[in-house]
Amino acid sequence: MHSIIKTSFAALAAASIAASAAHADAHQLSGDLVIFSDMSNPAPRAVMEGMVERFGEMHPDLNIELTVIDREAYKTQIRNFLTANSPDVANWYAANRMLPYVEAGLFEDISDVWDGQISEELASTKGALTIGDAQYGVPYTYYQWGVYYRKDIFDEYGLSEPTTWEEELANCQTLLDNGVKCYTIGTKFLWTAGGWFDYLNMRTNGYDFHAALTNGEESWTSDEVRATFANWQQLIDMGAFIDDHQTYSWQEALPFMVNGDAASYLMGNFAVAPMREAGLSDEQIDFYQFPEITAGIPMGEDAPTDTFHIPTNATNKENAREFLKFVVSADNQTLINNGENLGQLPVNALSSVDDDKFLNEGFDMLSNNAQGGIAQFFDRDAPAEMAAVAMEGFQEFMVIPGNLEDILERLEAAREDIY
Repeated sequence: MHSIIKTSFAALAAASIAASAAHADAHQLSGDLVIFSDMSNPAPRAVMEGMVERFGEMHPDLNIELTVIDREAYKTQIRNFLTANSPDVANWYAANRMLPYVEAGLFEDISDVWDGQISEELASTKGALTIGDAQYGVPYTYYQWGVYYRKDIFDEYGLSEPTTWEEELANCQTLLDNGVKCYTIGTKFLWTAGGWFDYLNMRTNGYDFHAALTNGEESWTSDEVRATFANWQQLIDMGAFIDDHQTYSWQEALPFMVNGDAASYLMGNFAVAPMREAGLSDEQIDFYQFPEITAGIPMGEDAPTDTFHIPTNATNKENAREFLKFVVSADNQTLINNGENLGQLPVNALSSVDDDKFLNEGFDMLSNNAQGGIAQFFDRDAPAEMAAVAMEGFQEFMVIPGNLEDILERLEAAREDIY
């Protein structure tokens, strides 16, 4: 299912004098611009249509054709339309999710769009959009991961936000001594265990090693990977995680934190709304950046990033480049990410964020304290086949840590087959 909006914005010219005047110095575009988008849910679709309308008001002689395709259908169609019926702009994702299309020569090198000030404003995600020395897309939204915790429980036991692994372990032991699990988690659908591996590996070995591992360039039986699992096993051996987590989805694991049976949750910011809906106040919940493990390693973060790209086979590449520059502008990213629209984080460091406690903390962390790099999450950074095998292994390890050697051998065999 998809719908097509073919709009000539010449008729809007009279109504957009103010907008045009505000951009009087901007290069006026004409001709066509064809955009394919997977922003099919109601709020994202409204954001996409709004961006097209505002860009059209800036360029009244430009004919813009927007095609919105159901997100799941888009995933199966993208390679075909990039090859045979290419738009000028297409939605996709950063890092390894864009790599196959870069390697196939289907995404345009847009390093020129990144030149100058834009590169500084979007610095947090530049690595995730870089293959070799070139950039192949631009970001329009992301959201933070981190540790959401029950501040009232921490206060009750005199705990403060940890900044080192030793402090994390000490906090955990205090909680366990008082009958509270350190972390809730539901690994029924595997990906949540991937989040734990991402953070433990980035904090143990650094973002660059983590990226190399998910790209198939490092061995799963290496000393570095073993060190990551050794740190993970410290928590498992303590009994830090809720029991029977393999039987719960991430939503089904939320009540453990809501009821105070567990004190924290390593999760994406999308978990805040259901916590609030379950009755937790912002005075009861707080957030901290996953603490340092290996001293001196710059902090890498999981922040899944949604992107726009110019297909190599596009017809109207100059118009497409101007649209991408509009998308990443501070004002546009402020608008599309506010609570009435996407309710996520702008990537542009000059944007402003809605007055929401967690969005503000996440924006500050990703803009100022993620010098290590931005990962996209394990099942986006690794190829789908590798992600499936690895995340099964992560869950198995959390349940039966004694199986580690078998798991690592299995993952290494998969790496040799898949890459």
